[in-house]
Amino acid sequence: MNKIILSRTDNIGDVILTLPMVYIIKEYYPNSRIIFLGKSYTAPIISLCPYIDEFLNYDDFNNLAEKEKITTLKEVNADTIIHVFPRKELAMLAKKAKIKDRIGTSHRYYHLLTCNRLITFSRKRSKLHESQLNLKLLAGIKIEVKKSINELCKLNVLTNIKELPKRFHHIFENKKKNLILHPKSKGSAMEWGIKNFNRLISILPENKFNIFITGTEEEGNLIQNELVKSKNIYNLTGQMTLQELISFIRSSDFLLACSTGPLHIAASVGIHTLGIFSKKKPMHPERWRPIGKKVKIFTYKNDSKLSDDENIKLISPKMVADYIESLLN
Repeated sequence: MNKIILSRTDNIGDVILTLPMVYIIKEYYPNSRIIFLGKSYTAPIISLCPYIDEFLNYDDFNNLAEKEKITTLKEVNADTIIHVFPRKELAMLAKKAKIKDRIGTSHRYYHLLTCNRLITFSRKRSKLHESQLNLKLLAGIKIEVKKSINELCKLNVLTNIKELPKRFHHIFENKKKNLILHPKSKGSAMEWGIKNFNRLISILPENKFNIFITGTEEEGNLIQNELVKSKNIYNLTGQMTLQELISFIRSSDFLLACSTGPLHIAASVGIHTLGIFSKKKPMHPERWRPIGKKVKIFTYKNDSKLSDDENIKLISPKMVADYIESLLN
């Protein structure tokens, strides 16, 4: 194995749950070079993984004419491409670029025409975690490995995180614990609701916690009129790049969010990670929980009379607060 392209052109959490593949490839083929094909906004995540040798920007690639795309893939000179996140166009381009080994799931009809190494498994019907399902694709390069979630938690896939910019230093108080609340999800998950976050804030002792609200500028605009005000609350929405957010999360003690990118970042950098999850498949925690040693998942008891969106809002802020405070002892 000389060069392997891993194609995962979706979101931050999805990318982080793909990184165990990279670790295991390097374990089996230490002299291989791994090229990660991903979206530009996930590039800061990729830059922190010591096992990835090159990043191929999908957004730039996607703006090229078809002939230029084929030429670009040829110039990479890869032996193998693994379609972790299937895209019909990419599968067709990889074949036209004559990449020798093209690996994908047999459950995509276009892979039958474009991939010459088909791996048979169903993500939709499986009880495995997303990261475990990704590992199944490694059978295409003769790596057949099964890892438990506990084993995957031990893999150090994000390193070399930059120091927190000095402009954020003054808001940390050594005598208090630093809790990040990330209320929104850009539509990628069912949300707990700003009322529950406000209730949680009101329960937690003001003298024990600094509370930081993170998210995009757009998300900040959505919640600013509803968010409770207090002198220990810092609204940082829209004020950080992804690289700065990663450093900020690593510098904090806790992060609470629904199933979204920052939750997976927090688990990977090793802080206490509290996830609010729907039980609805395939969004449930058995499939999408973050991988880390300090992860706690909160979900609900199903009330068949309510929708999943209503059920998730019944997760008790008091229960979450009690758990957070128990970690202070």
